[in-house]
Amino acid sequence: MTVRTTRRVFLSAATMMAAALAATACGSPQDTATGGGDSAAPVKVGLVYSQSGALASYGKQYIEGFKAGLDFATKGTGKVGDRKIELTEVDDAGDPAKAVSAAKDLIGKGTKIIAGSTASGVALQVAPIAAQNKVLFISGPAATDAVTGANKYTFRSGRQSYQDVVTAKSFIGDPTGKKVVVFAQDGAFGDANEAAVKAVIGGAGATVSSVRAPASATEFTPFASQIKAAKPDLLFVAWAGTTAPAMWQTLDQQAVLSSTTVVTGLDIRASWPTFGAAGAKISFLSHYFDGASDTEASKALKAKVNTIDLFHPDGFAAAQMVVRAVQEGGDDVDKMVTALEDWSFDGVKGKMTIRAADHALLQPMFQAKLTGSGTAFTATAQKSLTGDETAPPAVAMKG
Repeated sequence: MTVRTTRRVFLSAATMMAAALAATACGSPQDTATGGGDSAAPVKVGLVYSQSGALASYGKQYIEGFKAGLDFATKGTGKVGDRKIELTEVDDAGDPAKAVSAAKDLIGKGTKIIAGSTASGVALQVAPIAAQNKVLFISGPAATDAVTGANKYTFRSGRQSYQDVVTAKSFIGDPTGKKVVVFAQDGAFGDANEAAVKAVIGGAGATVSSVRAPASATEFTPFASQIKAAKPDLLFVAWAGTTAPAMWQTLDQQAVLSSTTVVTGLDIRASWPTFGAAGAKISFLSHYFDGASDTEASKALKAKVNTIDLFHPDGFAAAQMVVRAVQEGGDDVDKMVTALEDWSFDGVKGKMTIRAADHALLQPMFQAKLTGSGTAFTATAQKSLTGDETAPPAVAMKG
């Protein structure tokens, strides 16, 4: 398994902001968890995410992270001041229609904060509902760039696709004059990856071409030959499905992995055996893996889940954002929005900043390597990129 962009929508790179945003102090929500509203009434928070379906494993990590983050941000009380954070969990099964129905039902029952969205398609359907009803929406692992700037009521607690690709770019330094090849499957999955690499890395000066293969391909030697003939400085691999082990084995056997820098995304731990013997020869862009950071938040999360996986930090950050919103906004959603804009906090990954202009979540990203083999792989960070280094171009707020 490589870069999981079947659920992502890449946007073309846009002009960076002309003016720098005002800096804010970096803090942790558990430091001031004493505010929140005029009564002791519970604060209703709806968590709409994938408990079942194709992304259920991602959803499981998200909810575990959220509960650990809530414990951390409230110092174990589950309360903001005298107000209990009352969670209602709903399974959307990755289905946008189910998610919209759940969100509307929760809003009808007085819920003013919705969080979750494991899948990008879900997030893009729930965001307009939040704006129409003026409730706070904090999208979760959904990586589509289109969530950023969707509307003033929509935020995100995870990274976005641009941050993945700009991390891949970091492996070749200055891209000017470099040759980059995208190896991907035919279809929308490959199209999205190729477009993203052309926009982000090609836009920075590299020449980007592609080698595409049918999703049904089982023999990869001809494609390996095409890649070697192109002599790229960077090979960006985007592959999904059951043929991934055979694909990686062929690239290894045909010496592609030893002839150039090969980059792909590091998915959840359960997918790591997919790389086989090739795993130690690949350079990985990474959102997060256990041990990527050593923050107070990461220590608190690890104490709860034992082994941190890819999307635990997204849930943890969402809980920190919920607590901040209630602390500063009480039951006033517009005040919640203001409280989150330009807020910096110490998350699992490190310093996180919510950009006021479009609600992008600026955050560290990582270069990683695997050592060992199969189920015994261990990931180590080769380099950490700051939130400023991976910041997506600012986009105009759409609503």
